[in-house]
Amino acid sequence: MEKIAVIGGLGALSGADLFFKLLKNKTALKNQEHYHFMFEQQPYSQITSALFTEQDIKSRKFYTFNLCQNFEQKAVSKILMPCFASHSFIEELQKETSITIVNIFDAISNYLSLKHEKGTKIGVLTSSFVKESPLLKTYFKDYELVYPENQSQLMDAIYGESGIKNGYLDGLPLEYVYDACVELKAKDCEVILPCITEISLLVNPLRARGVSIIDVNAVYADYALAKDNVPQLKPFKLGIVGGVGPSATVDFMNKIIQSTPAKKDQDHIKMIVEQNPQIPDRTANLIQNETDPTLALFSTCKKLEVAGSHAIAIPCNTAHAFVKEIQEHLNVPIVNMITTTAEYILEHFGAGTNVGLLATSGTIQSQVYYNVLTHYGLQVVVPDVTHQDYVMDSIYGALGVKAGYNDGHCKTEILKGVSHLIENKAEVIILGCTELPLMFPQTQTVTQFDREIALLDPTLILAKKVVELAKASV
Repeated sequence: MEKIAVIGGLGALSGADLFFKLLKNKTALKNQEHYHFMFEQQPYSQITSALFTEQDIKSRKFYTFNLCQNFEQKAVSKILMPCFASHSFIEELQKETSITIVNIFDAISNYLSLKHEKGTKIGVLTSSFVKESPLLKTYFKDYELVYPENQSQLMDAIYGESGIKNGYLDGLPLEYVYDACVELKAKDCEVILPCITEISLLVNPLRARGVSIIDVNAVYADYALAKDNVPQLKPFKLGIVGGVGPSATVDFMNKIIQSTPAKKDQDHIKMIVEQNPQIPDRTANLIQNETDPTLALFSTCKKLEVAGSHAIAIPCNTAHAFVKEIQEHLNVPIVNMITTTAEYILEHFGAGTNVGLLATSGTIQSQVYYNVLTHYGLQVVVPDVTHQDYVMDSIYGALGVKAGYNDGHCKTEILKGVSHLIENKAEVIILGCTELPLMFPQTQTVTQFDREIALLDPTLILAKKVVELAKASV
């Protein structure tokens, strides 16, 4: 079943007219079980603003965006926007929604190409805003466009206090529009093209008077039903589970920015962060069986999913002990930092490499790194009990990195762990707690016992992986 939605409210009567013409379309009537039509009209806050002022156009952007968001949640496949002026920002709007917004100018251009030869003189009834914009010349460049002389009278017929937009469909408004049509016909226009959707309400009485006029709402409805649905790809958006820990989150975001080959702001990756420092401590759960963080992690991931993330990153090594069971209940992938790090080591150092691991006791005891690294044919070296205590003190101690320190006592303690791993034949060392790289901001290697050992930052490796994913999505 195809869901097609109409944005109402930009012109209440014209929106309703378009919806009616969707319903009575022959294709829709013959296949009623195939279509789900939706119409939504909310109070439009700027309805009393001067027509098409800058304030009015901006308010239309906010209004249409909010309705597009509503339609996204309802799995709509196409959106119709019966307002020519609002199509001046259709490209901006389309970038912010994955639903196809059917372009009314494309619909009319397609209709004209089928019904009228290039160079045909077309009489155009439109608002001053649309007339002065580049829209008509852009979409109808193959035709000679002619406008009525008395533009102010036409505008009054549509937008005046007793105009068509306010429900007056006969009397002076009808006569003013008819006069404009007669004038355009006298100028040898083959057909009248109203680029004001309200004029569709007058098509029948005008045709009864002999006016050759296009029913743009009917054309728009027919085109939307015939047009194949092509899902719109929004720019890649990364969801980040933040707060685990807070400084590591900021560090991870900065590494994504530094890893992105960008020449301007717009070249960078969209990111959305759910900063939730209240997620229970992962290590405390794994070691001491304290509060389970699974639900809090999952809840945070779901919020990122609902916000339109294409992938989720968790800049916390220990949290990856819970990723497998969380992933089963998500519709977007978590970019696994552990797996990504193992793949990096295999590619750059080869199978059989002795990999030293500096991480929280929870990460080590969960064997989340051990299982993945050995799966890739790598050997794992971890600190003994004494040196693991040094590592934990450097992370969780009163002068540790989670307390905001990145030098002094915490670095002295972690270097004891580094020396111990090198003594035990480690050929490369993973800084397997996202705060640990904060103590080595400019350091990629360490030299001890006449050996230069690479210090690997899984956060940086994950950041570069995310950049690759974003590039591949373009």
